[in-house]
Amino acid sequence: LIGRLMFELPEEMGLIAIAVRQTQGKGRGGNVWLSPVGCALSTLHIAIPLHSNLGQRIPFIQHLVSLAVVESVRSIPGYEDIDLRVKWPNDIYYSDLMKLGGVLVNSTLIETTFHILIGFGFNVNNSNPTICINDLITKFNKEEGTKLKPLTADCLIARTVTVLERLIDIFQEKGPNGVLPRYYKYWVHSGKQVRLHNEEGPIAWIVGIDDYGFLQVHEEGKDVVSVHPDGNSFDMLRNLIVPK
Repeated sequence: LIGRLMFELPEEMGLIAIAVRQTQGKGRGGNVWLSPVGCALSTLHIAIPLHSNLGQRIPFIQHLVSLAVVESVRSIPGYEDIDLRVKWPNDIYYSDLMKLGGVLVNSTLIETTFHILIGFGFNVNNSNPTICINDLITKFNKEEGTKLKPLTADCLIARTVTVLERLIDIFQEKGPNGVLPRYYKYWVHSGKQVRLHNEEGPIAWIVGIDDYGFLQVHEEGKDVVSVHPDGNSFDMLRNLIVPK
């Protein structure tokens, strides 16, 4: 429905679909996206000019959305230390331990405008199948003696979209360097190791992400290179390939 509507609306009009529950959620590479009641589930349409900073770096959108989800919680006074983080390229994590959300982006270029459909979902009030944001808040209250209130999916979807709009504005004005310091503040990868090519491949250390949103790694004795997921593994960081 939203895919058909997005071409009919004026450019200045926003469009979002919100679901209480999904029965046919889709993940990356045809994976099924489990969506029980208690998740924040939505699809957002945005239009990005091709000849803009972000239009030239469309893969960055998934990073901006992931960051917006994390900041939707951690920018609330009192909630700054809830251990919600981003995992490249499109996951929301509790620390580096457990996934509780994700982002899927589809883009269509019409003349000089990218029409982007952003699907994002994250666990707010459902402890299964993994963990949820309100579990993290309960855990934090017990450990720190605080009385932070649980959050609602409606509130966090609204906050995510608001934060995303600001991040897009900053990116359009300043490019990647305008948002990367905020992204690195919350990401799980600093100094982590990955394997290149296959399970027995050479070890490399994660450095950051490049100007186009791809992961940069440093193999000992070699230069820093940008890598892509291998397209096969469920965990996007299991095996990484160096493009020719």
